[in-house]
Amino acid sequence: MAEPYALHPDRLLPADPGTRAIARELYASVAGLPIVSPHGHTDPAWYAENAAFPDPASLFVIPDHYVHRMLYSQGIRPERVGVPRLDGGPVETDKRKIWRILAENFHLYRGTPSWIWLNHAFQTVFGIDERLSADSADRIYDKIAAALERPEFRPRALFERFNIEVISTTESPLDDLRHHAAIRASDWSGRVVTAFRPDPVVDPAFPGFTANLDTLGRITGEDTGSYAGYLSALVKRRKYFVEVGGCTSTDHGHPTAKTADLSAEDAAALYARVRSGAATPAEAELFRAQMLTEMAAMSVVDGLVMQIHPGSRRDHNPEIFATFGKDKGCDIPGPTDYVEDLKPLLARFGNRPDLTIILFTLDETVYSRELAPLAGHYPALKLGPAWWFHDSPEGMRRYREQVTETAGFYNTVGFNDDTRAFLSIPAR
Repeated sequence: MAEPYALHPDRLLPADPGTRAIARELYASVAGLPIVSPHGHTDPAWYAENAAFPDPASLFVIPDHYVHRMLYSQGIRPERVGVPRLDGGPVETDKRKIWRILAENFHLYRGTPSWIWLNHAFQTVFGIDERLSADSADRIYDKIAAALERPEFRPRALFERFNIEVISTTESPLDDLRHHAAIRASDWSGRVVTAFRPDPVVDPAFPGFTANLDTLGRITGEDTGSYAGYLSALVKRRKYFVEVGGCTSTDHGHPTAKTADLSAEDAAALYARVRSGAATPAEAELFRAQMLTEMAAMSVVDGLVMQIHPGSRRDHNPEIFATFGKDKGCDIPGPTDYVEDLKPLLARFGNRPDLTIILFTLDETVYSRELAPLAGHYPALKLGPAWWFHDSPEGMRRYREQVTETAGFYNTVGFNDDTRAFLSIPAR
């Protein structure tokens, strides 16, 4: 008989009894409030189709780069846990075997946010009362699998059970938003909105960039062979995202925070270079910089909040990228300059209180030196919370300790989950 395992209700609160009592009181005052999840990567098809999640491995392991990243660090290749290969090569398809690999190696996650999120989901969502291990793997798999067959574990039922007021997904400008349209046309009252992620058509280093520009022109009826037509196409897609997907924000995942404010003539000439595929890496960076400023100009008109997520050196492992593609757990944080890189954009738009730009970072060294002073001055700027690698109890503590004295509370925007794992949202 397995030893009962229960999460302590005060597990994330301070150890000092007096401070813990205050923390309990503060938490109790907000614990029952609805969840507003303004930035994430859950699949809108879940809510549109409301189909049952297929099995525990497909829910918790295969789509979650937090999970297979840790396994890969110990030599367990993505194929072994079912991550699809770009070449269609063989991968493990036995979902129970994949689950057993997670269970046998679950100790690796101790001390990490994944440990917190997974245990929270196991216990609070599925009523699991024992630790995940090699011994318990099949029992827990069977219990979760049986639950997933019941209607109360369908995506919409869980959305309501989690008390989610609104959740934002993230889509490419080339997405037709069919799932968002289906949600809005249904009789379900859950609110799911999209965010406009223009990277595929503003980043010359993005795979298929030139073909993406052709597609952008085709779906908007604009001539993306010219810079003016390209900008008009982006304006149209933003409007489409608002009308069809309820969009309220844009999301920019550039390698740096660099911005530029070129003349119309210089911007058009630069676009011609990147459109032709002949741009140098420096020209590609300048184009991304110019497009952040252009996106700010569009936000002034249509009111979409800008979210800038720079600093990830994406796809750092060339073998994993070549075999499995993007977003497979091999992104690494890098240093980011905000003071100088944002200056062209801020010189043009930073003094506008009718524009909101939320800055995120993976570079904790800039919290108190750059980000807090910038947000503590420019009306257009707000600070996003601890993100991605710092999306953890200790990461949030470090963030608050370093930014609050300079930026205060009103120049920060609370906490955003950045998850692909739907069941972790209540934990986060």
